Amino acid sequence: MQTRDRGASKRAYLALRAASEAEVGGVSDERLFAVRGAVQAEANEAEAILDATETLLRDLLERNSLSAEAMVSCLFTTTEDLDAEFPAVAARRLGLDTVPLICAREIDVPGAMPRVIRAMVHYYAPLGHRPAHVYLGATQELRADLHAAQ
Repeated sequence: MQTRDRGASKRAYLALRAASEAEVGGVSDERLFAVRGAVQAEANEAEAILDATETLLRDLLERNSLSAEAMVSCLFTTTEDLDAEFPAVAARRLGLDTVPLICAREIDVPGAMPRVIRAMVHYYAPLGHRPAHVYLGATQELRADLHAAQ
């Protein structure tokens, strides 16, 4: 786990943001965004859940140029068949120790894709930012509309 002072980083980020808002007359040049993603775990095993979640989070962070300091919160859901580990543990392993995280269960819809981990990350980014949603492997079928547009 990373040992650097996340509180200091967050304070620095907030100070920069406040200075930025002051420069433009109190109107922020950022807004709140949400980005979604999903991945399918290979099995209902702790390491399989953690590995899949880490891969998903790394892609979400990279494709959206996100840092922990810009993140507001992250919500994880899993299908009924995944209960060997909390996906949030993977976020902590990646160093997201100051970001509020929560895990929940997806609705058990008959015929739904099994072993799916979903994430929704709330974060601040510049006004012109376009969220890059990430659906890995078989979960691309869940949002074919996103992949057809790319």
